[in-house]
Amino acid sequence: MTRPTPPRRTVLAAALAAAGTAATSSALAAAAEREPAAAPGSSSEPAARVAPEPGAAPRSSLPKGVPAVEYHAWTTYPDWCHGTSMGTHVVGGARPGLVIGRPAGRVEYTDPHTGRTAVWEYAGWTSPVHRGAIPATEVICSWNAHTPPGTWLRIELRGTYGDGTATPWYTMGRWASGDADIRRTSVDGQSDGRSSVWTDTLAVDDAASGLRMTAHQIRLTLHREPGCGRTPTVWRVGAMASDVPDRFTVPASTPGLPGGHELPVPRYSQNIHIGQYPEYDNGGEAWCSPTSSQMIIEYWGRRPSAEDLAWVNPAYADPQVCHAARFTYDYQYKGCGNWPFNAAYAATYPDLQGIVTRLGSLGDLERLVQAGIPVITSQSFRKEELDGAGYGTAGHLMTVIGFTPDGDVIANDPAAPDNPSVRRVYRRRQWENIWLRTKRHDAAGQVKSGTGGVCYLYFPADPSPRQRRALRSLGIR
Repeated sequence: MTRPTPPRRTVLAAALAAAGTAATSSALAAAAEREPAAAPGSSSEPAARVAPEPGAAPRSSLPKGVPAVEYHAWTTYPDWCHGTSMGTHVVGGARPGLVIGRPAGRVEYTDPHTGRTAVWEYAGWTSPVHRGAIPATEVICSWNAHTPPGTWLRIELRGTYGDGTATPWYTMGRWASGDADIRRTSVDGQSDGRSSVWTDTLAVDDAASGLRMTAHQIRLTLHREPGCGRTPTVWRVGAMASDVPDRFTVPASTPGLPGGHELPVPRYSQNIHIGQYPEYDNGGEAWCSPTSSQMIIEYWGRRPSAEDLAWVNPAYADPQVCHAARFTYDYQYKGCGNWPFNAAYAATYPDLQGIVTRLGSLGDLERLVQAGIPVITSQSFRKEELDGAGYGTAGHLMTVIGFTPDGDVIANDPAAPDNPSVRRVYRRRQWENIWLRTKRHDAAGQVKSGTGGVCYLYFPADPSPRQRRALRSLGIR
């Protein structure tokens, strides 16, 4: 299979930033090996991540009826205790988390985006191996954390192939909620010849070969300035493993919300920000992801403070959208569309959680909306494939806020020219196909990839009973 070229943006060698963390990785790996891992019971976003070679055989190897997606997370006190610690400590309370206890050592890190070299104390945690129901072609991590000034995180993922061999430890993000200490970044150029990382997605290179990842493991490294006493706190880390079959069309669904249902989600247009802060992916024309994130963050009653927004030009409307763009920006990808970075940004607000997963149907979406949870979805389409959009896109995020009595999709589409026109109604059959398919034809007739139901879910740290039931029905706890 020919790998997509280029992946997202420009591929840069992972070695640019790897040297500064090699010692840390080796130490954490040695600690993890000392304790055998247990197996616990638009127009906007750049092109999609991994495109299987046109004409390849269907990639899903799962029997009919077996779910093609599984999300698994570590969030509870016992979850954190079951991992392998190297200097971390588990804190209890309503929202248990992982912090630096006694640092395991120090490491020098040179930020590839600033050239700044600094020494950091670190501590690490390695999850048990999770052996799930999905032999996966793709795995995507997401996390929720607080990183006060002078702290940051490194998130790594290791997969296990069906033959029992393992991938390397792949870096899925070097992340901080701010941008003063390090520049949050994905790492390109990571591959073992069988799987590769495309910005935020670990994918089998040749899914048609039958190769799958049957298990995965996550490693966290928490960093802080030496002697500062502050620490990151990680409340959630998880991964979505999937093996969605290649398909140009999906079966039509039957509306499941008689009478319809619509949530009062604020409306923001990315396009009123065109030309603003071009250092963040050329300004608002590419801000579909952070604009969608900000809409749902405010739906849940959170927003940045006046102090947070003091850096934004006071002449700009909706300065919180500029703020979201800045603090979701991936300096390697050179864009604001890194899926886990958006989920992590949402979770920096008090008592919010954010994850990246896939859903399998509009019925799943209806269940969430009925429980009061709007959903950010990723899709790509030609102009004529979605009536009323008025544009085509290689990748775009919008927010599903409801369904009409006839079952059509009500979406807050940030590609609208202004805030009042953000609310759109899209035909159910068209919308579900462009969202759930994994293959499509572009305007030139070439076969391209689709996202196969990728979405962001943002919800309270303490969901209502109804919300909790809806999330658990999708394997999310």
